[in-house]
Amino acid sequence: AEFAGEYFKDLQALKIEMPDIVPKVSEHIPEILDMVKGLVEKGHAYVVDGDVYYAVESFPGYGKLSGRSLEDMQAGARIEVDARKRHPMDFAVWKSAKPGEPAWDSPWGPGRPGWHIECSAMSLKYLGSTFDIHGGGEDLIFPHHENEIAQSEGFTGQPLARYWMHNAFLVIDREKMSKSLGNVLTVRELLGKYPAKVIRFFIVTAHYRSPLNFGAEELTAAAKGLERLETALMAMEELVKAGPVAQKDSTGIGEAKAKAAVSFDDLLQTAKREFIAAMEDDFNTPVALASLYNMVREINRLTIEEDFERTAGNVDSVAKAAALLRELGGILGLFDFEEAVDAELASYVADQIARRQQAKASRDWALADQIRDELRAKGIVLEDTPQGVRWKKA
Repeated sequence: AEFAGEYFKDLQALKIEMPDIVPKVSEHIPEILDMVKGLVEKGHAYVVDGDVYYAVESFPGYGKLSGRSLEDMQAGARIEVDARKRHPMDFAVWKSAKPGEPAWDSPWGPGRPGWHIECSAMSLKYLGSTFDIHGGGEDLIFPHHENEIAQSEGFTGQPLARYWMHNAFLVIDREKMSKSLGNVLTVRELLGKYPAKVIRFFIVTAHYRSPLNFGAEELTAAAKGLERLETALMAMEELVKAGPVAQKDSTGIGEAKAKAAVSFDDLLQTAKREFIAAMEDDFNTPVALASLYNMVREINRLTIEEDFERTAGNVDSVAKAAALLRELGGILGLFDFEEAVDAELASYVADQIARRQQAKASRDWALADQIRDELRAKGIVLEDTPQGVRWKKA
């Protein structure tokens, strides 16, 4: 619970949408046991001395996610082969109890779940036999996700996920971030140096399947890039707020340049088309951002021309451009950050929201309501939205 609470604080700080359900393995032992028993009954698992192993040879599709055959896996294995296994790549779905470890009763004696079965059982309960997107780090493709597929599809007979999204590693100075190298950088440390909105923007400047190098130079560049978009948006909205001043309508770029220039409508349609195409191409966020930069650059050029006329039609076009920039930027989580009004208050509220989320995840509705009411008494109103929990002063 302590680590989950700290994790929720980081999510809140970065304005990441909160999960609707945060299941705990210890609260889903019955579901796990049902799946293990089902796998044994279907011939996908077997019992040996209180342990239960998944028989990889019973599942013809084993290896389809990682593109590896059983022969390749066996040849590259660096683990000592357990003579009790039918095949060296068979893996545990239930492990017999060992001194000092948590254990639960089962048909095969006291024990605990294997690493992979937990995810299969809990996703089946909350997401069904087949769900749309399964994500994770690229290091989980094998064996974890490969084993999830074998368990879930062996049990249900249905595809586990329609799409798999695996993100690349975070790196520092071109080396993988890891505790062993001593180069781990926490979210809290980053937030101490850069605003949350800059960190979020920095992440989408790289494709999720590409390594992301956390360095001062890269983060500084991201801050400047975000500022360009924010400044452009502010300028457009200020122009719209000022309203039209000219008496006649025109293209807004001068008659002499009208034929050579791209019209606002064409410009906006092109930007939206390019943005959507990029996002539909495996969430290619760098290309999506490029479409926003192209739009902003062209709008800046058109609106600073000496013969730009602030007619009603032209101001309306700029308003449409600002709305589109907000719409598309909003998909990437841009432009929705408010300046911290009180760091101490914001930290306190984030702590309470994290407590409330943990209480809801544990189905402690009374505590969740109590936290909400205590915040309300202090003048803080919580709003549960599809984008996560938001708060404001009453």
